[in-house]
Amino acid sequence: MESVVARQHHMAEFLSVPEPQAMMCPFCRDGETKVIDSRASQVFVIRRRRECLSCERRFTTYEKIEESPLKVIKKDGTRVPFDRENIRSGLEKACYKRPISADEIETIICDIEAGVYEEFEREVPSRSIGEKVIDALRDVDQVAFVRFASVYREFKDVNDFVEELGPMLKGESTRR
Repeated sequence: MESVVARQHHMAEFLSVPEPQAMMCPFCRDGETKVIDSRASQVFVIRRRRECLSCERRFTTYEKIEESPLKVIKKDGTRVPFDRENIRSGLEKACYKRPISADEIETIICDIEAGVYEEFEREVPSRSIGEKVIDALRDVDQVAFVRFASVYREFKDVNDFVEELGPMLKGESTRR
């Protein structure tokens, strides 16, 4: 028969929070590794070179902040996970056959994503994201701006275009 102390010990083991797992070597599965080099590879991402103390092979790991998922509130009230690829899709359609590089599009996406995460914690209205895209395109390319705005703001006729273009036509015309 098991003693009271032994049962308490087993119960304590059962209820205890497991120890965090060590970084395991992908080659030999040993848990003893050392970090050789650490550096930032992207915003909020750390790249680490590690060496296994058992097999002495090296491998790379990436450490990233775990963010609570941001939800986008669509026009119909549904909520979907934020996806930067949706921004990319809209930008690529608006910028089709325009003198805008893939790097410029990526910069716009990163700026918008950073602004969204800075401004909103859990939920962001899709309208806010759309307006950020419109503001960015207004400064980059007027044709892409009008293309995006016409779809996003659901222009019904030529008067909607004229209304949107009015301020641009009165301002500087030195943009692309």
